[in-house]
Amino acid sequence: MRLAAIVATATDVASTRSRTAKKRRLAELLAAVAPSETRAVVGLLLGRPIQGRIGVGWRTAHAVRTQPAADSTLTVSDVDRAFTEVAAAAGRGAAQARAATLESLMRRATVDEQDYLIRVLTAEMRTGALEGVLTDAAADAAGVPPSEVRRAAMLSGDLGSTVRAALAGEDLGAVDLTPGIPVAPMLAGTAGSAAEAVAGMADASVEVKLDGARIQVHRVRGEVAVYTRSLADVTVRVPEIVALVSGFSGGDLVLDGETLALDASGAARPFQETMSRFGMGAGDVALSAWFFDALYAEGRSLIDEPLRRRREVLSRLVGERRIRGIEVAGGESAARADDFFRAAVAGGDEGVVVKSLDSPYTAGRRGSQWIKVKPVYTYDLVVLAVEQGSGRRRGLLSNLHLGARDPDGRYGPPGGFVMVGKTFKGLTDEVLRWQTDYFPTIATGEAGHVLNVRPETVVEVAIDGVQRSSRYPGGVALRFARVKRYRTGVDGKPAVDADTIDVLQSLPGARSRA
Repeated sequence: MRLAAIVATATDVASTRSRTAKKRRLAELLAAVAPSETRAVVGLLLGRPIQGRIGVGWRTAHAVRTQPAADSTLTVSDVDRAFTEVAAAAGRGAAQARAATLESLMRRATVDEQDYLIRVLTAEMRTGALEGVLTDAAADAAGVPPSEVRRAAMLSGDLGSTVRAALAGEDLGAVDLTPGIPVAPMLAGTAGSAAEAVAGMADASVEVKLDGARIQVHRVRGEVAVYTRSLADVTVRVPEIVALVSGFSGGDLVLDGETLALDASGAARPFQETMSRFGMGAGDVALSAWFFDALYAEGRSLIDEPLRRRREVLSRLVGERRIRGIEVAGGESAARADDFFRAAVAGGDEGVVVKSLDSPYTAGRRGSQWIKVKPVYTYDLVVLAVEQGSGRRRGLLSNLHLGARDPDGRYGPPGGFVMVGKTFKGLTDEVLRWQTDYFPTIATGEAGHVLNVRPETVVEVAIDGVQRSSRYPGGVALRFARVKRYRTGVDGKPAVDADTIDVLQSLPGARSRA
């Protein structure tokens, strides 16, 4: 298959909001894929090459760009071989070898193919080809129920191999959970309140949502392996978790949980400290772990059993390491769930996850069986700059640089602004067109793909909180920021009335507990 077919499909998928249209276009592509290329095609569509991280950063990816080819000749196999060579490069001269391989690849790529490859290499894909849509498209292409493909993808932990098997007519029902093979995690939908979340459930578990990193832990014949949410193996980085799970009773296990770093008092350290320790695999900060689900135990898979049964097994296995929660039922559910949520947030937890006690452990897509509830904060911030968009936002101004007011001049001139984050979330097509026309009229300069503007436009932004950050002068960064509305026109607000850096610094995530 030609790479051009992948690029064209990704462009079409990104240009429509219709899930049906996305699925139809992806199914057409998958039906034409050779079995030997299926895994590579799926990886390229999702922006996740099957080689994983191949040691190429943003600077290298852009540096190897050459004069593009006039005609499209690259195949998916060509790209797959080149990525394999890049991933295998090691030792002295590895950087030069990677660059040479990529330069050769880029010389054969058209301008659109170069753009696509760079976005894959730098993990900046925004094609709209989301994993759930692609999974359903594979089911359509293979003529099998989507539920079978989702389940097989979850249990195998490899969507590319599942798509290949489905298209080849293999029996997906034969795929089962196997300790030692990480599986796609079950995900949660969202709700505005705990009461809203429990409303559609007969019986529910309301569990604290820790501000840590999700882990999946497997124990096979006494050997423990730990995987991240994205199924990366991080066993060597977390010896304390390996030791913990090694001490649990029973035989082979698969557990779902969270890890986070605690301070001397037992309180959770800020999220970025957990992630820093999680990423480095060494340091003075120790990681702790708590678990909320058992997928395999007592010699059998538990994923088809209801959560109430899995929780019973989990309690026997991990004891006090089961994540704290309550079970609610009947008329008192809403009030008890809301009370528990408020207490969790007051105690420093991120929120709660409400789960139906009748729910099985299902494929990695958000639904109504698990629902997370987190507090939402809104602030009025000022746009300091805006970036050129990519993908379906090419030609539009998209990513906003956001600043908080610095009235005392602690980080610059008094009355100025200090940057606290970026976001491209929440921008409708109409808003994108508006800001593309508007911001050039107040531009103060341009640096590459970034347009600097006068700090006078106020935008209301919703965030899940903040975290301490050394990246920005104010020491805080927004978490999961998304635009709610611009404060212009009849709802106008002057920049002098925007929220201050002090307000953001007062939020829990900005404060060190060390």
